[in-house]
Amino acid sequence: MKNKVVMITGASKGLGRALALAFAKKGAKLAICSRSSESIVKVMEEAKEFGGEVLAVTADISNSRDVERFVALAESTFGHIDVLINNASILGPSPMPYLLDYPEEDFAEVLKVNVLGQFFVTRRVIPGMLERNDGSIINVTSEAGHTGYAGWGAYGISKFAIEGLTQTWADELSDTNVRVNMVDPGEMDTEMHQLAVPNCEYPLSKPEEVVDIFLSLASRKSEGINGQRFEAQKEVLK
Repeated sequence: MKNKVVMITGASKGLGRALALAFAKKGAKLAICSRSSESIVKVMEEAKEFGGEVLAVTADISNSRDVERFVALAESTFGHIDVLINNASILGPSPMPYLLDYPEEDFAEVLKVNVLGQFFVTRRVIPGMLERNDGSIINVTSEAGHTGYAGWGAYGISKFAIEGLTQTWADELSDTNVRVNMVDPGEMDTEMHQLAVPNCEYPLSKPEEVVDIFLSLASRKSEGINGQRFEAQKEVLK
């Protein structure tokens, strides 16, 4: 990872923060964003303690102008982007209503951030990767995006869309050295999980415990691996 440029969306807390710190420890240069200015600056300061360069930008990925600004700043700062981790997402209302009762505005907002936002970022980053004919894109999915569960509403549906986006991007880029894969991190002890499952009575992994597969997919180990789905709590690239 030494000196690789890694872009991570939604990096202010939870898995995003854990990924930022894990890549910083490995010597990567980071471009991170979040809608929360205070939180993303805190993560930037934490990551800089490992000696790397960090660009932190306040940005809403569902806004194409914010995406353009974020990616342009990253490219002007570091020259290019080696790895993109599409982590940013929102849960929607908590407790999550059944679809029959789901507010239209909330449903649209979840899909706008989780699906359209990821599309905006990926579409903006890919041309630079294609120019260099090298790059790794890692999308964060969920078990709720692989199997439909009552009560997971717009969030689960948005993750189904992410799996479709991953497979489509991967197929469209199959003749290049730009690879697109997805990772299901599993259930983790995060603020989002607390909102989704308020009375969880079983043990949960910490975000720091599921970063290894992301590091592997960002590395040369993953060359030739494209369009695949990985479960972070079960699988490690050899």
